[in-house]
Amino acid sequence: MIPLRSEKEIDLIRISGRIAARVLRKLQKTIKAGITTAEIDFLAEELIRKEQAIPAFKGYKDFPASVCTSVNEEIVHGIPGERRLKESDIISIDLGVNYEGFFSDAAVTLAVGRVDSGIKRLLKVTAEALARGIEQARPENRLSDISHAVQEWVERNGFSVVRDFVGHGIGRELHEEPEIPNFGKPGEGVLLKKGMVLAIEPMVNMGTWESRLLDNGWTAVTKDGKPSAHFEHTVAVTESGPEILTVTA
Repeated sequence: MIPLRSEKEIDLIRISGRIAARVLRKLQKTIKAGITTAEIDFLAEELIRKEQAIPAFKGYKDFPASVCTSVNEEIVHGIPGERRLKESDIISIDLGVNYEGFFSDAAVTLAVGRVDSGIKRLLKVTAEALARGIEQARPENRLSDISHAVQEWVERNGFSVVRDFVGHGIGRELHEEPEIPNFGKPGEGVLLKKGMVLAIEPMVNMGTWESRLLDNGWTAVTKDGKPSAHFEHTVAVTESGPEILTVTA
């Protein structure tokens, strides 16, 4: 069963999402060579709690941190630690916020200093794929219209979409129905309706779409060791179309 949220509930998810957006924006300003992923995580938790909210990831299925910091070939669920970012790295920062029992989820992938043109293009195409997927989050569209829009743009540009991890519904829980793959034929799956709230999150690899899990049981990396990018927004389906909830007011 996919929950349909009331206007009041969406208002609270919107507050949660704006907190997530503000925290992400502040974290982006700290990203430079020499910072450790643990330092990013410490600051993220501090910023979320200053907003009178709770880091949604910390303790979720025993995840040990407030944010996921996935570097270079790490696709998702990178665990913060003593790794220091280097010039030409890329890092995905993925965070969730719990505000008064309402959840939001957002991610962005950033370049550390200068990166080559291929990496810049990977980040650009992934962000564009997210925008194209969001555009399909409209009443009377089908769930796979989102998936197809992402896949079509990514593959048209010569990259591959991760198939082992998906987007999801969100609201009263961090992960709700439905699952939202980043691939598929258009016109399939559930009918989208006003009140659905979705975390749409393309994960895009420079090489093969295949992944493997590290021994820590969390972090997914590309099977061929090539870079991966990840962008995410929490989006409400409204009568007038998609509303991105994880943006600053």
